[in-house]
Amino acid sequence: MKLFDVYPVNDITIVKAQGSYVWDADGVQYLDMYGGHAVISIGHTHPLWVARIEEQLEKIAFYSNSVHLPIQKELAEKLGKVSGKEDYQLFLCNSGAEANENALKLASFVNGRKKIIAFNKSFHGRTSLAVATTDNPAIVAPVNQTDNVIFLPYNDEKALEACFKAQGGEISSVIIEGIQGVGGINIAAESFLQKIRSLCDEYGALYIADSVQCGYGRSGKFFSHDYAGVNADIYTMAKGMGNGFPIGGILIAPHIKPKYGMLGTTFGGNQLACAAALAVLEVLEKDNLIEQARQRGMYLLNRLKAVKGIENVRGRGLMIGFDVPEDLKDLKKNLLYKHQVFTGEAKPNVIRLLPSLAIARKQVDEFLDLLQEEINQLKAVTPSTEEV
Repeated sequence: MKLFDVYPVNDITIVKAQGSYVWDADGVQYLDMYGGHAVISIGHTHPLWVARIEEQLEKIAFYSNSVHLPIQKELAEKLGKVSGKEDYQLFLCNSGAEANENALKLASFVNGRKKIIAFNKSFHGRTSLAVATTDNPAIVAPVNQTDNVIFLPYNDEKALEACFKAQGGEISSVIIEGIQGVGGINIAAESFLQKIRSLCDEYGALYIADSVQCGYGRSGKFFSHDYAGVNADIYTMAKGMGNGFPIGGILIAPHIKPKYGMLGTTFGGNQLACAAALAVLEVLEKDNLIEQARQRGMYLLNRLKAVKGIENVRGRGLMIGFDVPEDLKDLKKNLLYKHQVFTGEAKPNVIRLLPSLAIARKQVDEFLDLLQEEINQLKAVTPSTEEV
């Protein structure tokens, strides 16, 4: 049997990881400025995280949601405290796509409506409803296509107001990333999120804050949406939630009342996943990593803005992007294969930085030095337009 070949992969096999470094099968060390797609929140193989999972594994790895699972309640209490959303409710699942799928479904249950507002360059997942709200036709199968999703320009308040004015009574929810990741590190304006809140209140729609990539402290606040000073009805979470152990969830406002069978999952909230998620929250709190992400991110952002050659540096906390001009088109590839630095990308020309929130300043400086070195090398070998 062969693997279903859907991933273009780098020709590297990672066999070991610690903190902000990983090592390949030949023993070569790499600086991880990508965090496995924003998943590594507290650092690879953090000792507390490893111990929490090992301790739970020796007790029980899994039983279903048909019995009391006290560790879920422990996680909910800790998550409420660290996030500042203690009056919210928690539903646990396994991934970001599942989180968004359940959030959109729940919103429709609440108000009985079908229409969803999503935004240009959005990415919400690959499952049926999540991918229907994702602005990438290449990954939307015919069976996923629906007339119930309205795509609007990101940060366009007038377009949003006009849409609500025309169809407000049909709109079930608005789903928005506080910072678009796959879309290229685009930041939602605070006034735009406030406008979403006010229009949802006015027309009886639900505000869904997709925090799968931009949540869990990465932006310098627990949810990047928190910069706007308003609360969403539903927050979706995954990636950094388990530091690599698969777990997702949604935080649900207290005005939304549950009923049996409304949502469900087999593996969501299993004991091992909850143990991993508890370890993440404990480290975030103990090491003050959300504030550290804000400070490290500000330092990195300011230093990047002084780097000549790259363009349009933007981001919040440790979710940062910049544009790569044509003469530096090999920058990401060369950082990986020549300098052993993992970075992310967004098509067509964006490099994304999504390191662990625990990254040390000396590692940030290491990255900046290697980045500048490679930019200098690329510019030095840029072919002349003159004929010899």
